[in-house]
Amino acid sequence: MKKWFAIFIGSLFIGVGINGLLAPHHLLDGGIIGISLIANYTWGFQPGLVIIFLSLPLYGLAWFYHRSYFYNSLHGMLISSFFIDAFAPIRHWSHPPLLLCALIGGFLVGTGIGIMLQQETSTGGTDLLAQMLSRMTKVNVGILIFLIDAIVIVFGGLILGTQSFLYSVITIIAVGVTTTFITLTKSSPPLTN
Repeated sequence: MKKWFAIFIGSLFIGVGINGLLAPHHLLDGGIIGISLIANYTWGFQPGLVIIFLSLPLYGLAWFYHRSYFYNSLHGMLISSFFIDAFAPIRHWSHPPLLLCALIGGFLVGTGIGIMLQQETSTGGTDLLAQMLSRMTKVNVGILIFLIDAIVIVFGGLILGTQSFLYSVITIIAVGVTTTFITLTKSSPPLTN
């Protein structure tokens, strides 16, 4: 029950953060969420569906190598993807200035991801990859997510332009700091297949 509550609340934070604050200014998060936003901004694809599609290879790896991550993250990925697409209409509501959107949006997305990671679930995608890498390297999962996010933001900046890049950097710093803070005291469970 605690895990389902974390998935629901975390997905709510993520859906509101992305659609209410990041998307109106074409800002990016990192990882597969960032890639899905790039696909949304450039081709109009629904980001939640892109997340599901791009997560499939990582779920294949998790199925064979870290089955507990597969089971613990599948429902988180599906529900957060649903919330990301379901909250799309709030993109057209009034929103704060760009800098506040980058900061608050990053805080909301980071809080949602952190809440889910505390309960050993995630939004899938690169969060799932970061969980597996954290288990192997003992590096905090929030730091790994930050590094992966940085790669996506640089790529997105090349496509979307300098302003989007600069404010997206602020966003991923807010996501990374928030996720790291929330997960810092959480010790990882033993790896099981």
